[in-house]
Amino acid sequence: MKYFALLITLFFIGFNQQTSHLNGRYQYFIEEDGAYIQKDKITFKDSVFAFDNKYLPKGKISYGNVILLDNFINTDLIISIQKDQITEDTIPFLMHDKNSSSANYLDETVGKGRLVRIK
Repeated sequence: MKYFALLITLFFIGFNQQTSHLNGRYQYFIEEDGAYIQKDKITFKDSVFAFDNKYLPKGKISYGNVILLDNFINTDLIISIQKDQITEDTIPFLMHDKNSSSANYLDETVGKGRLVRIK
């Protein structure tokens, strides 16, 4: 009987845990001159993402204290998202250029935007 109770407890713990991965479809908006302009739609699945526009390459997602989307629109652009934001329906992000003049390109922001979940 105690094994049955343990099994049920583990079963409910498994369902109550929240994922720390990006999954689903989002529209992304880039801020230009104080206004957000809608661009394309993105589909996230664990550690990869793909744009609906077939001409843009697929990208990789790195999970850590800050989530990084590598190869976002071109190979030099990286997106950073705060880990605590991924459970929200609207996720703010910052854009960074790998070819920036600073020693750590994540310290220099070249733009920002938002990801909005499509339901």
